[in-house]
Amino acid sequence: MDLSAARQLIQSSFDRMRALYLKPVFDEWVVLTPGARHAGVLAYSGPRLDEFREKLPSDVEPLAAQLAGRNLPIGDFEFTHEGDGTRHDALIRLGATSYLVCNNLAKSMAEIRSDPRWLKAQAAFVDLSERFRSDPLEA
Repeated sequence: MDLSAARQLIQSSFDRMRALYLKPVFDEWVVLTPGARHAGVLAYSGPRLDEFREKLPSDVEPLAAQLAGRNLPIGDFEFTHEGDGTRHDALIRLGATSYLVCNNLAKSMAEIRSDPRWLKAQAAFVDLSERFRSDPLEA
């Protein structure tokens, strides 16, 4: 899958999650390729574009620590309980060198999961991960 198709798929999946959860599950997302040009940011959607790049190293820290020493297969995902505020809540491995990192700036994953509607929204998140498992991002 190319980046344009990936962006459309991600946005439509997040729109589906919002419809099932009745409010945004994640209000910020980024496609990253660590170590690539442009600080590894291939795409960004969210309200804090001006400060995003500056805070990225510290914001992604909880997820990075959780994944340290692991090789996450394409399509697999991870959530963290340490992702409050601007720190990222979840990620999906999209391709050989790319990841989707997701965040809710107002709620932690514990708060999101406490709403029973999360189970339906989670199904849309899993569907998104499966799409990348079968058609990885070529970045």
